[in-house]
Amino acid sequence: MTVPLTPQKTIETQLLARSLAEFRAHSRMDMVFGGRVLPGAGALEITELCGARTRSAANLRVRTGAGLGGKALMLGRPVSVSSYLSAEGISHVYDHAVRPEALETIAVLPIMVDRVPRLVVYLATRAQVGLGDRWFDSFTPLVRRLERDIAVDDEVRRRLALMQTPAVPESAPSLVSRAELQDIARELAELAGQIKDDALRARVEAVHRRCAPTPCLAAPAAPAMLRPREIDVLQKVAQGLSNREIAQALGLLPNTVKSYLKTAMRKLHAHNRVQAILVARQSGLIR
Repeated sequence: MTVPLTPQKTIETQLLARSLAEFRAHSRMDMVFGGRVLPGAGALEITELCGARTRSAANLRVRTGAGLGGKALMLGRPVSVSSYLSAEGISHVYDHAVRPEALETIAVLPIMVDRVPRLVVYLATRAQVGLGDRWFDSFTPLVRRLERDIAVDDEVRRRLALMQTPAVPESAPSLVSRAELQDIARELAELAGQIKDDALRARVEAVHRRCAPTPCLAAPAAPAMLRPREIDVLQKVAQGLSNREIAQALGLLPNTVKSYLKTAMRKLHAHNRVQAILVARQSGLIR
C-alpha cells in the first residue's frame, strides 16, 4: 500500500501518490518511493512510500549530487546501481535510510517539466537484477503522463495569476477583460479534456467554472436530440464523476459510458466534456 508521510501535499505529491502503485506494478520491484523537488532544485524530499518495511526513508531530504537520487537530480536523467551499498560513483550519505530496507538494485527516474526537475521516483528491489535500456524505456508513458499533468497544473496556476487584479483606482483599466477571461475559460476547457488523472481533471474543471459562470459558447438554435442515457451520463459528468464511477452508478460498462459521452459531445458540437456540460446546461438538457 502507498504510505503518505506528510499531511499537506502539493499537486506534484498528490499526483505521485496516485502513481506509485502503478510504477510498482509495472516495474515488479519490491519498493517504490519518491517525492517532490524543493524550490530551487537544491534537494528533494521523500514523502511517498509504496512497499516499505520501515519508515527509514520517511521525510528524508536528499541534496542535489548526494546519493543516487541526488545524482539523478543533478544529471536530469535516470540512473541506477545493481548493488547500492557497495556501489561506486555515488556518495553514501544516505546508507542509513537504505540499509534497514535491505535494498540492493535501485533505479531513479527524475520527472522533468520544461527541463526543470519536479519529482523523483525511486524503484528498488531487495535482490540484484540487471536493468537495461528497454526496461527504462518502458516507463516512458508513466513518466510522460506525470510530466503532462504537472504542466497542466502549472498552466492553470498561470492563468489564475493573470486573473488576480490588484487594488487600483476605478478609473484604471482592468488587467483582464471579459473577452480575455472567456479565452482563459476556453483554454481551461481544452486542458481539462487532455487530462487523464480524474482528480486533477476535476480540479481544472472547477477552476473553469469559476472563470466562466455563464457559458461562453454560443447555444445551438434548438436543443440537441440526446438519448436518455446520454443525458444521464452528462448529468453524472457534471457532478464531477469519472467514467468508472459513472459506469458503477448507472450499471454500465466504462466503454459504454465513453461511447455515450462521445456521441453526446458530437451532437452538441463540443470538443471535450467540459464544453459538452456547458452547452447541455445552456440548452436546458441538464441542471
